[in-house]
Amino acid sequence: MSTDGIVTSPAAIPLHTDTDSNINDHHHQHHNLSIFSNLPPESLKRSLPPYPVDKDASQDPPYIDVLVAGGVGGTIADFLMHSVDTVKTRLQGQPAANPPKYHNMFHAYSTILREEGITRGLYGGVAPAMSGSLPQTTLYFGAYEYTKRTLTTAGCPDTIAHLAGGSIGDLVASFIYVPSEVLKTRMQLQGRYNNPSFISGYNYKNTWHALQMIVKYDGFGALYHGYRATLLRDVPFSALQFAFYEKFKREARKWEARPDGGMSVPVEAACGGVAGGLAGFLTTPLDVMKTLLQTQVKRPSSSSSSATSAGASSQKYYVGIWDGLKWNLKHHGVIAGLFRGVGPRVFWTSLQSALMFVIYEQALNLQENMRHFGQWPYGPYASS
Repeated sequence: MSTDGIVTSPAAIPLHTDTDSNINDHHHQHHNLSIFSNLPPESLKRSLPPYPVDKDASQDPPYIDVLVAGGVGGTIADFLMHSVDTVKTRLQGQPAANPPKYHNMFHAYSTILREEGITRGLYGGVAPAMSGSLPQTTLYFGAYEYTKRTLTTAGCPDTIAHLAGGSIGDLVASFIYVPSEVLKTRMQLQGRYNNPSFISGYNYKNTWHALQMIVKYDGFGALYHGYRATLLRDVPFSALQFAFYEKFKREARKWEARPDGGMSVPVEAACGGVAGGLAGFLTTPLDVMKTLLQTQVKRPSSSSSSATSAGASSQKYYVGIWDGLKWNLKHHGVIAGLFRGVGPRVFWTSLQSALMFVIYEQALNLQENMRHFGQWPYGPYASS
């Protein structure tokens, strides 16, 4: 018989003593306290890693955890970074002028804050943005995980599974987020109602008024203006973002070599930030066209098409993605045309991605620990 690592014979040990009874009573009391206490001490939580180092498919978090963590992480990150997204949208959508109203990211931020304030200026369009963010990020993470696990189980290389998962996740969520993106972008671009500082071609009092006016004058299909451009931007962005993040995460876990197989919060943030920044930079030309297509007013009449080249520069109507890319490249060049707003876009995608993945990973860990101690009733323990 082995007791605490010491081998003895059965005859050498009394079957029961007062000391043993006291120890057992103490053990049972401690065991009961561990089970029925509301939450364990922080040190005990940290000693229970939710995932082992060599994590396999059977130890993936339950889908309910993925949905909750993805929805919470994505929505909080989108809200915190909305003002930077507004600055990016203004830089991309401002009419051609010499000199331009907004010279760079910091000038745009300070100008919008000074002239329009926070609520209707920097945070203009936040209501439609948040109404679309929660359902679309929830769907997105769920579809991503399902696709990734299915392809990995089928023997696909990890990179292919991550790229496909990001693409399909974005495609599934696009039916929700594109209408909210149209509303958000138009309200960001117009600024305050009847704002004299910026000409957008339309003025909406609020989200409901914008929805009514768009459907009334442009039809329901206008809510999906730029749908192909949005998919052409977001599908490769999401695919690259998650492929980069999964790769960086795998290497970071090897580098940190933590006993629980996880990552520290700063490393999580770095992996997410670099992944989002790289993906954002590579897809900036597509983001420019998405903004221009979704915010342009109705096609001008034939008489307006004979405007001077200077007038046409500000009145150009884009018939599609490639038309817009070619026209902007020809008239404005690579930087001012295709990569306008690249600074705030990379800044936004980096910070938004870092925040989203940190909150996502921490929410997964929290749910797993809560389930272990009976505080989280949804999903099976430790595997889906």
